[in-house]
Amino acid sequence: MAGREDGNRLRETQTGTGPEWAEELLEHLRPTGRDVRRVVAWLSGALGATVALQDAAGNLVAGNPIPLDEDLVADITAGRIASAAWENGERHLRLVRVDHPSHACVLAVSRQAPFDRRASGVVTHTAQVIELLLTARESTAAGHRLRRATADLRLAILQLLMVEDTIAARRVAAGLWPGLLDADTACVYVVESAPAVRDRIAEECLDTTREDALVVRCPAMDGHVIVVSPRETTDEALRSLVGRHPGLFLGGSVRQSLAQTATAYGQAVSALAVAHFRADKTAVYAERTHPERLMDPVALRAWTSRVLRPLDALPHHTRAELLATTRLGLEFTAVNAAKVLGVSRNTVRARMERVETLLGTDFADLTVRAVVHLALNTRIGLPDTLPADDTADPGLRLADLLSGPAVRTWGRDLLGRLDADARNPRRTLRTWIAVGGNAERAAQALGVHAQTVREHVRSAEPVLERQLLAAGTDLYEVVLAHLTVGDLDLPVLPSPA
Repeated sequence: MAGREDGNRLRETQTGTGPEWAEELLEHLRPTGRDVRRVVAWLSGALGATVALQDAAGNLVAGNPIPLDEDLVADITAGRIASAAWENGERHLRLVRVDHPSHACVLAVSRQAPFDRRASGVVTHTAQVIELLLTARESTAAGHRLRRATADLRLAILQLLMVEDTIAARRVAAGLWPGLLDADTACVYVVESAPAVRDRIAEECLDTTREDALVVRCPAMDGHVIVVSPRETTDEALRSLVGRHPGLFLGGSVRQSLAQTATAYGQAVSALAVAHFRADKTAVYAERTHPERLMDPVALRAWTSRVLRPLDALPHHTRAELLATTRLGLEFTAVNAAKVLGVSRNTVRARMERVETLLGTDFADLTVRAVVHLALNTRIGLPDTLPADDTADPGLRLADLLSGPAVRTWGRDLLGRLDADARNPRRTLRTWIAVGGNAERAAQALGVHAQTVREHVRSAEPVLERQLLAAGTDLYEVVLAHLTVGDLDLPVLPSPA
């Protein structure tokens, strides 16, 4: 008797053979243990059996393959019978139906010992646990697919706004977020975080704005979340979010029309660079004086019309596509512009090369890029109610636009901020611009190290309150300032310019 008691005690400590098997099975429902393959492996060890979980097509989901009668499996997965059991003298086989959200599976258990009440109970309860895990996994996967589809849709809306197709953007948004883009104007914000936490921050942005804003994971910058919102309350909500997380920074644009979302995005990125120097880690783009606002608007529009006239012969959709791509391509790298637009970088480069050919320009020259950028922004930045282009002097040139007293004063004041620095970063900056923003070539021209050039340019950014090392509006305004004061030669453009 004592021997038998010792033997029973030994058997009860083995996995799944004593009263604790139910507790062991329930452990697999904990968040850290939800794995169908682990449950099947546990069942195999608990009953000393070979276990297979397969779908109706015979595909093995978990466990080890077991030869099964196809007709019997079909009856079980079709729901005609719930379970089956038989023996062939050496092996005992038990099959149980496992429901699945999309299709039924069969749990097959084969072992040498017969299935007593306890073994049958273990199989039945294990099938129920597997059913719960499969349902949870399917729900989780469906949730991931839904969130991914929603995120892709938000990105598509942003890409439409970036190319000024506000009608299509509103149409797409109306289905899921009615009223989101009903306003004519909006602000764009960029929240910067570590890439590893970007997804969580994006979800918090959605919660914080109560989905009253278009929240997009930036396709170009891994740590950025872009928020487009017509609501006045978004600014305060995002500032609060940044205040709760030490690793976040926020840049915001001024209010712009939806058609100028690309411009607003550039402003937000520029403000984000300033936010890194602020105690509260936030900054809104300063509504500073831009050079184009100091020029005669009628003359500026007439000059712009003549510069872009070579594109007028193109079909409307082709012209709009080229202009929108070039605007973004001048603001960002070709790779990042491609990600924002949802096209390949080769497509961006091909479109920009076509514009170069049509305009007779070379975008490798920073002065050319700045002047074309001025023309492209003028095309959408000035009201359509201005007088027709032919009211202006047809002989007006770029030199005339840049020689006005107001714009020249602006250029002198802006660049004059650098004169107090004994290192003469103004000379470095002028040389760096003249060689296309290439630090190595500028260093050769100045007889210094390339790192010195980079440090001078970087140190000029907070003084000028403009981002220089990344292409965009800030850099092009500094280039125009050099042109207005005569520190750089005017670019060679076709005769209309």
